[in-house]
Amino acid sequence: MQVVATPSTNRTSARPAAGRHAGLCADDVVEAALRLVDEGGPEALTMRRLAGTLGVATTTIYWHVGSRDDVVEAAIRRHGERQAEHAVHGDTTRDRVMSIARHLFDEARAHRGIAQLAELHGETSVLHKQLEVAMARELTAAGVVGEDARDALRAILICVGGFLVVALRDDRGAIPPDRTRTAVWAQVEDPDVDPSTRDALTTQVDLSDLFERTVRAVVEEYMPED
Repeated sequence: MQVVATPSTNRTSARPAAGRHAGLCADDVVEAALRLVDEGGPEALTMRRLAGTLGVATTTIYWHVGSRDDVVEAAIRRHGERQAEHAVHGDTTRDRVMSIARHLFDEARAHRGIAQLAELHGETSVLHKQLEVAMARELTAAGVVGEDARDALRAILICVGGFLVVALRDDRGAIPPDRTRTAVWAQVEDPDVDPSTRDALTTQVDLSDLFERTVRAVVEEYMPED
């Protein structure tokens, strides 16, 4: 005897599960979240705006990824993995560590919204995990291991982090012109400070060049020459 499916049976088998959107996957949600943060900063990442960008209901986001915290964690992890795809350059281990440090600095400036998002959620270590591991590999290759490697890695990362604080603040233009370090130094009159020093401190510094020289000095302090 031939069994013929009823119309209701056909509809049930073709219908996606409640909350799921046909053609959408978790990767789509994470990529859309990264774009929102890149374009509008951490505050741009709301469930409603994310759903609107994808043309779905907010329940669909919960189905595919989870809560906003889950979306944030997934986005930061994805960006960290993407950063690690960068090839490490250099003929010496010192040069390769500098390459990683420079890449970390440049990436944070290019994607400052994501860097801020990671900081707000205490996920900076997750964001930088892959690059830190790459740096640890280079330290091992140079014979720097154990507590020496720990100190070297932390010193380099703290140095990079300090430069990032200044760079991201300057990029935002968050300081009123009369409160910048150069403007404040222009008001200093101290006989114990050489006039040429005071004059120099009223001018802008090439931050990228200073970063390069300072971080390299730290790298050379902790890593033996090849």
